[in-house]
Amino acid sequence: MIMHNCDVSPMKEQLKVYLTDIKEMVQNSLDQINNENHCLLSQFDDIRDSIRKVQSIAASFYLQCYLSAFTSNYIDLSITIQHLSERRHGALIVIQRNDPLDQMIHSGIPLEANLTYSLLESVFYPGSPLHDGAVLIQGDRVVSAGNVLPVSHAVLVNKKMGTRHRAAIGLTEQTDALVLVVSEETGNASFAFKGTLHPLSGVDMIVDEDTSDAEAFDTDSFEANEETIH
Repeated sequence: MIMHNCDVSPMKEQLKVYLTDIKEMVQNSLDQINNENHCLLSQFDDIRDSIRKVQSIAASFYLQCYLSAFTSNYIDLSITIQHLSERRHGALIVIQRNDPLDQMIHSGIPLEANLTYSLLESVFYPGSPLHDGAVLIQGDRVVSAGNVLPVSHAVLVNKKMGTRHRAAIGLTEQTDALVLVVSEETGNASFAFKGTLHPLSGVDMIVDEDTSDAEAFDTDSFEANEETIH
């Protein structure tokens, strides 16, 4: 299992760069605010766009930290979300953490299979009998699919939020589970944790980073074995 040190993640360094840029843009606006010949509106647009970008990158960073301690197949989950998002295949994936979920999830079809991105993508392929429900993951196992989750009533007033997103929030309001969501309408990916939905971007960056770590790990192991043999 590849353990991630969130304190030295390249994604965290990127966050620092973006936040520093935002700080400089805000300071520049403060310096120019008394200049009547300078309009700040375009700068506000730039600041708003940068804040949205840093929010999404932060969500990706925290997702990595929240998941890596509970499954060694984090790369497969990242690839799954990336592919489903690109194809606009709706998905709802529950990753169990510490809290038991037996009393919260209902009507699932047992799978008891190894966690792979190909399996998850086939489950959520449009027309699949299980694609409308949620997949439950414990560690490196896909326990069941077609599960029904409790829906959050606190967000029903938001008509733009679909059933998958309300279900993701509903489960995480009551447990410490993390739920990945892909919208079939927009392809946008997000994750719910502690009752809050976070936009998710930069999944391809996570995949590249984790794949590089895995390749480095495999290379080191191979070289170590070679030295042992010789």
